[in-house]
This record gives sequence, structure tokens and C-alpha cells, in this order.
Amino acid sequence: MSLPRQLRDESDFDQLPNDIPISAAIADIEERTGFSAYYEFVIEVKTKGASKYLIYRRYRRFFTFNEKLQERFSSENQRGPYTCLLPPFPGKVFMGNKKEIAEKRIPELNSYMKKLLCLPTWVLLDDLIRMFFYQDESDSKQVPRALRRLRPPTRKVKTTKVKPDLLSSPRAEALFDFNGTGKLELSFRAGDVIFLLQRVNADWLEGTVRDAVGIFPQTFVKVIKQLPEKDSDSEESEGGKQLNCLRCYYYDAGTPQSRDICVEEELSIQPSYNDLLTRMRELFHNEDLALNYRDPEGDMIRILDDQDVELMVSECKSQSAADRPANQFPWELHVTRIDDLSVYNTEP
Repeated sequence: MSLPRQLRDESDFDQLPNDIPISAAIADIEERTGFSAYYEFVIEVKTKGASKYLIYRRYRRFFTFNEKLQERFSSENQRGPYTCLLPPFPGKVFMGNKKEIAEKRIPELNSYMKKLLCLPTWVLLDDLIRMFFYQDESDSKQVPRALRRLRPPTRKVKTTKVKPDLLSSPRAEALFDFNGTGKLELSFRAGDVIFLLQRVNADWLEGTVRDAVGIFPQTFVKVIKQLPEKDSDSEESEGGKQLNCLRCYYYDAGTPQSRDICVEEELSIQPSYNDLLTRMRELFHNEDLALNYRDPEGDMIRILDDQDVELMVSECKSQSAADRPANQFPWELHVTRIDDLSVYNTEP
């Protein structure tokens, strides 16, 4: 008998609260622009009470979460009163295309989450697991751009007896036969004209043909007249993350050039040294760069590791914010060539 079935047959599982997560699967990945470009996994979580919601997690957060679980439950650490065998976690990958790495991690992370949520009920009740799979305020405000691995639900549309306007209605011509596999999907034949009702996500459309309404993949049709485009700016303001500003100064044989870059990171976050260096190299198209900041005395200080970043953030928090916009980070980066020592105060 499989472990999920064993859990659901036990009386203690029946006594769990309805908001306990019992399954989670990655619906898609979405690119973010932080201090360095990265991808978030869009995860659909289902609870014991049959509710569903989406959460957004980076691999870095998965990694930290797994380390804390190992400290608490692993028999090797033996720090807590209870131990259990945790599922294997996919390791870090240091080289390669970030999108391809994220795509390849999907089946591994799905397997990890499935096995994790099939552990004994006392594990499911642990705060570490409950908080990781909890939909926080940031999750609830986001609007997914696409959910390629979830079958999108169709809206209920009343069929109308009025014949659509063949010249003005959004429509598409079927390139291939498509046989819907369920009530939600629209079946049609090559050559059919499908009148479009809405875009469900990046890959699926909803339409009507011969008084039938349903969804279908866009790759099966040729769009003749597009649906009206939505206002992307309003969508971003309603569901996207708050964009904050990081001010940078680039020193290259003359007066420093100031640049403001937007990142999808909270003002309170402390980035890693590698993330900052990677972003600056991409921004200024130069691999031989050094990161710096000005201390409270005005001297330029070179940043070499995460501890230096922590020092920069802590020192700059105490400086006046009177002339700084509300969405601007309290610290600024000064970017120089790695061999340029002229910006440092070397006098005794």
C-alpha cells in the first residue's frame, strides 16, 4: 500500500485541520528581475479541506527550507525528539542557462514536495512546513502570467443565437483537427473558423464553433483577428510585485555616470555579493568590475564578499533618507574597474 493511501486511512490524518497542505505541484516558472535575473516556481497547493491557491518560491528558498528540515528531523543531527527520513533534495547547479536549469528542476522538486507531504501527520503539522506552503500576502497579490502545466478552467458563456460578425469578431482558423479530452475543451476540424472569446493564458484560448464553447491550445490555430490587448501596465500594478529602485554610479575614465535600475526585491532585503556582481556585469557589459560603497565618512570601500554587503547595508540604514524616494534602497553601489585604484583614499 502506498504511503499517501496509508496516511488517508489513519484516524489521526482525519483529525488534521482543513488548512493543512497535502499536495503541491509546480504549475509554471516565471522570470524575475532582482539584483540578478532569476526564476520563481509557481506552485499550486491543495489543502486537506480541498481549497487551492498559488505560492511563488525561488530555488534558494527551497534550499534553505530543506536545510532547516534536515536540522530539525534528520537522524544524523538528532537535535529534536522526533526524527524521520526526509526525501532527497535536488542539489545546486552552478553553470548553465538559468531558465533551462529551472525547467529541469521541476520534476525533481515535484517529487520532493510529493514525498515530503506524504510524511507522517506530525511532520505535516510542523510550523516549518506549514509556513513554507502558506500563501502569504505577496503570493496572494500576484497574477500568474501563464500556468502551462495546469489545465485552465473555462468561463461559463451563454451561447447566443445572433450570428457573429464575420468581419469584426476576433477569430482564428483551425490548422489541424483537435479532439477535446474533456467537457472544458473545444473540439474542431482543420479549416473551421473559431470565434475567440478570451485568452486563458499564454498557450490556451477560449472560443466557440457550432454553438459549442471551450478552450484549446493556440498552436492548433492561425489567429486571423486578435483579441483586444489588455493594458499590461494596469495588470502589473494590480498583480505584479512592487518595483524598487537601486541607484548605481559607474566610474569609467571620467565623471561617474549615475544609473537607476528597477528590481523586484523588497527594500529590506540583503542581496548576496555574487548576485550584485552578476547584475552589474550584465548592466555595464564588463566582466572586470569591482563593487564599492561610501562609508559614513565619505570614503570609498571595496566590497569583496557577503559580509561586506551586510556591513554596507547596516551602515547606510543610519543615513538620512530625507532626499531619497520612498521606493529607493537606502544604500548605493559605486562600480569601478577592478584595476582602478584612483577612487580610494590612500592618504594617511
